[in-house]
Amino acid sequence: MSTLPVTLMVARRVAKGRYQDLMVWLREGEQLATDFPGYLGSGVLAPPPDDDEFQIIFRFANEQTLHAWEFSASRSAWLGRGSELFADPSEHRVRGMDGWFGAIGQRPPRWKQAVAIWLAFFPVSLLFNFGLEPLLAELGLLSRVLVSTLALTPLMVYLFIPLSTHLLASWLHPAPLRVKPTEAAV
Repeated sequence: MSTLPVTLMVARRVAKGRYQDLMVWLREGEQLATDFPGYLGSGVLAPPPDDDEFQIIFRFANEQTLHAWEFSASRSAWLGRGSELFADPSEHRVRGMDGWFGAIGQRPPRWKQAVAIWLAFFPVSLLFNFGLEPLLAELGLLSRVLVSTLALTPLMVYLFIPLSTHLLASWLHPAPLRVKPTEAAV
């Protein structure tokens, strides 16, 4: 089984007239997941104004901890309580960095992924090194790199890179252009 973090991405379309109920139910599910070992975080992405599909993301330390939560009695009961609040459910899981950029076939080009990661890493790394320069200056190169990567890697993986990809979502995943038919084409 995997030892890499695993992200379960769930899509739910809100049933007509059940938006508020769905929001309460989704928050309950996030709270439920926090009680499980290996839970790393979760989030709910609301749909754009012209859609009704919510994206729910649950991240666990590895496949085993996700599996324990996924097949737990409490999650099963929670899903049962929410069954009338949504339609057309779909789920898929991703490992490692794939979770930051979407499902296969929906991921932006690698160069855009690199830019999004760099835009998260550069300012945080700069601030870290600037702020801790007096403490790190006494260390040799190997020790400085070890300390900075030990401190920055978790911050990048769990906070700043997901934040960067969220803020850059419209650039990473631009909406397809809609061409209006011209009078000649009609």
